[in-house]
Amino acid sequence: MNAKNVLSFASDKGAKFVSVRFTDLPGSWHHLTYPIGQLTEDSFEEGFGFDASSLRGWAAINESDMLLIPDPSRFWLDPFASEPTIVVIANVVDPITKEGYGLDPRSVAVRAESYLKFTGVADTVFFGPEAEFFVFDQVSYHNNQQSAGFSVDSEEGHWNTGRSDDGVMNTGFHIRAKEGYVPVAPLDTLIGIRNAISLTLAEVGIDVECHHHEVATAGQCEIDFRFSNLLHTADNVMLFKNVVKNTAVAHGKTATFMPKPLYGDNGSGMHCHQSLWKDGSPLFAGDQYAGLSEMAKFYIGGLLKHAPALVAFAAPTTNSYKRLVPGFEAPVNLAYSARNRSAAVRIPMFSQSPKAKRLEFRPPDPSCNPYITFAALLMAGLDGIQNRIDPGAPLDKDIYDLPPEELANVPSLPGSLDEALKALEADHDFLLKGDVFTTTMIERWISYKREKEITPLRLRPHPLEFSMYYDI
Repeated sequence: MNAKNVLSFASDKGAKFVSVRFTDLPGSWHHLTYPIGQLTEDSFEEGFGFDASSLRGWAAINESDMLLIPDPSRFWLDPFASEPTIVVIANVVDPITKEGYGLDPRSVAVRAESYLKFTGVADTVFFGPEAEFFVFDQVSYHNNQQSAGFSVDSEEGHWNTGRSDDGVMNTGFHIRAKEGYVPVAPLDTLIGIRNAISLTLAEVGIDVECHHHEVATAGQCEIDFRFSNLLHTADNVMLFKNVVKNTAVAHGKTATFMPKPLYGDNGSGMHCHQSLWKDGSPLFAGDQYAGLSEMAKFYIGGLLKHAPALVAFAAPTTNSYKRLVPGFEAPVNLAYSARNRSAAVRIPMFSQSPKAKRLEFRPPDPSCNPYITFAALLMAGLDGIQNRIDPGAPLDKDIYDLPPEELANVPSLPGSLDEALKALEADHDFLLKGDVFTTTMIERWISYKREKEITPLRLRPHPLEFSMYYDI
């Protein structure tokens, strides 16, 4: 695709505006909208100027001028715009050096793919994420000096079995806690919304493979879409989240990718399937454990070695660690297995085809920035291959039946975001290879998370503390 294709598409669709979208450091989309006449072939070389100083974690006020350079390979018609609007995804470029801005997440992903080809190990890495989410009927929250609290509700929630006073008929069909996996209607009330999301995703170029209700009560869902290369898949995750949220609002509901919005039920993960290919051939299929190649095992070794640092990106919120709790089904154990879903790395066994051979890294959740997360996972895997890191023996035993002395030998993920950031501080040299990540970017990530997320939470009394300590 090139600039002419984009302009031709805009003309065919009768577009009146162009929305130029980019991603901030934490992982949220932003955009500037221009009349379609402002989009020319030169726009894809010269870009659009904007002020980066007001974006979270980005430039200081004295270095705020940046350029948005649209990528002509990624464009679509906005399904939610009131006027015909095409959308293009842009990289953020330093106007002085004309290079990708060091804190631009998409530029990190671009550099990661370039580095992969430079190594000669492979020419393509495929990612297939499974981003779970919740659809609620309403949400409210407040954090004041003298009060704090939140409330979410869903018609499906088991707590609504006794509801009788809001004028809505109570049918009695509600999903019990942890019993929401793939029921049919009338228990699953969100089939229509997931259908609508899937149809819209098809319109914007994302191929849906399957959708279903997930384990938790109160609207937990999963919609799986087809894998692609690192950059394209990260773009798809951003677009996917946008379509989910806007479709939910259009149906009078609200969707969240927050990993743990409900106490006592399953959280939302984003398991990341990965495989390396070269010259059109898969590299992870072989004759070793679970049909893996030696290269795939070393890739696993890199993921497991660097996992404590990786989750600083892959599970990047304080809320993430309310999902990653030992003793439940969370993938906190730094081991690999073809069967054990509480292992950090699982090898899917659904197909014996070499093309289907892949590994699944399970700690990530959908609050992550996909550009940064996928790049970091690739860099860890490549480090494992380059240094022949042995992942050890697989863990096929039931972890819940392991004796304490044996379980003590299985390392686990950090228990908090603060611990994960400390692990990233201590272990990030593998990310700096090929200038994929920069020291400045890693330092900015750590300082932003500490100052804007960890410290505010640490300073605030928690409602649960009142029930535990008020009568002391």
